[in-house]
Amino acid sequence: MLKFIFKRFGRLFLVLFGASIVSYALVVHSGDPLQDLRESTDADAEYQMELRAQQLNLALPWTDQYYLPWYERYWDWLVGVLGCLDPTDRIIGPCDWGTTVNGGDVTAQIANAAQVSLRLVLIATLLAIVLGVLTGIVSAMRQYSVFDYSMSFVMFLFWSLPLFWAAVIAKEYLAIRYNNWMADPHFTAGNIFAVALLLAVVVPTVIGGGPRRRVATGVVMFIYTCTVMPFLDHIHFMEQPRLGTGFIAVAAVMLAVGFTALIAGMQNLKVLYCGLAVAVLGVVSYFLTWDLMRGAQSYLLPLGLFALTLVICVAIGRLFGGYAKGQATAVTLLTGVLTSGIILLDHYMYTWPGLLSVKPRPIRTVGASTPNLRADDFWIISLDHLSQLWLPTLVMMLTSLATYTRYTRSSMLEVVQQDFIRTARAKGVTERTVVLKHAFRNAMIPLATLVAFDFAGLVGGAIIVERVFAWNSMGTMFITGLSNVDPAPVMAVIIFTGGIAVIFNFIADILYAVLDPRIRV
Repeated sequence: MLKFIFKRFGRLFLVLFGASIVSYALVVHSGDPLQDLRESTDADAEYQMELRAQQLNLALPWTDQYYLPWYERYWDWLVGVLGCLDPTDRIIGPCDWGTTVNGGDVTAQIANAAQVSLRLVLIATLLAIVLGVLTGIVSAMRQYSVFDYSMSFVMFLFWSLPLFWAAVIAKEYLAIRYNNWMADPHFTAGNIFAVALLLAVVVPTVIGGGPRRRVATGVVMFIYTCTVMPFLDHIHFMEQPRLGTGFIAVAAVMLAVGFTALIAGMQNLKVLYCGLAVAVLGVVSYFLTWDLMRGAQSYLLPLGLFALTLVICVAIGRLFGGYAKGQATAVTLLTGVLTSGIILLDHYMYTWPGLLSVKPRPIRTVGASTPNLRADDFWIISLDHLSQLWLPTLVMMLTSLATYTRYTRSSMLEVVQQDFIRTARAKGVTERTVVLKHAFRNAMIPLATLVAFDFAGLVGGAIIVERVFAWNSMGTMFITGLSNVDPAPVMAVIIFTGGIAVIFNFIADILYAVLDPRIRV
């Protein structure tokens, strides 16, 4: 296995090296970086040309020639980038990604731009994987049902959406019109009827069952929505939202019971008790850590508490799970993580009125954050970042969601028709075990490679989305550098995103080897 890992890891560097050579040559030959100055009528145009030539490493001091061979410029750039691998700055030299035509430091620019773009791409990828895989599995298990046909239609619709068009539509309806509605956030009778009718159709489709069951579920959802929405309007929920202790407690218990039924079965009481113990601890921690969380000054405290939650969940599952400690650990982890997410959501809901007080139009359509936001509270600043992040994330997630859903469905349908699945069912193995333990693992093998390619595609799509939402990140760096025939910022974006893509591909190769040991040969 180690030989396999080292061999794949070595190919990673060869791919990056080859991509960097080709990309640098293409950027350098894409135009004339001095074209605007050659056509300039300024008296000091020649002096500006000399300065830019020196910044781009174009000038030869002892001749009148302006251009070095591209491979010499590439070598100078490569030595500076490899210096980032030298912590002493003595063997190779200092880390230097170069400078822009305007004299800007590319190292500082890529550091700032990367955190913005990665935050967008990583969240969109994770959400698309989780939701897409779950939807694909359910569609495969309920093949040719109303749910399957509905999901196929919706996913093909998402798949065919032009990214720039979806971004513009989301910007108009989910940002601009939502901000207008927040000036007087009240549900009209038409709003209530439309939402109730939509849920009366969607929820029965998801739950499934016979015609009578779907009709009964639809009627219950219609009545429930027509009752709850006026109540939420009466208590001004859209301006002062809260989940409350009761909702968190019920949700935590439902998560524990649901994951136990899904993973181990309700007859396994030890697993059920472990899940319920985590649910109770989650509700208790909600009270004990409230003041501590409200005083947080950075993400370190929430992340530290989340890490502690993971440790406690694993400990409970391993110590009290009995012979099913693996299943118990899975149940406790899923229950603990989602309960923590619900608690975090309640904290952000508590902060929502504070954000509205300093930002009456909560979702800006320009930028990754609100400039000059008059707030020194961590929760308000964090919520502002999330309010700017969710719309681009949603747009990017939709296309990837369709991809993961369709691939998961096809892979699951192929696996469940194989001999070992029929043998497991013939031996009396429960359908839950057949799907989760045998079919699911084998169906995930093709998706391991898909994640790597999809992530690279999302990075490219992020450039378009960032332009629509006016984010100053890697997309802006790439387009500006390419327009100015400036290789330093363009290469910084290419190497950074390409490096992440090949790392994801490397992880996919390792997952392949873990899921199917025959690949190691």
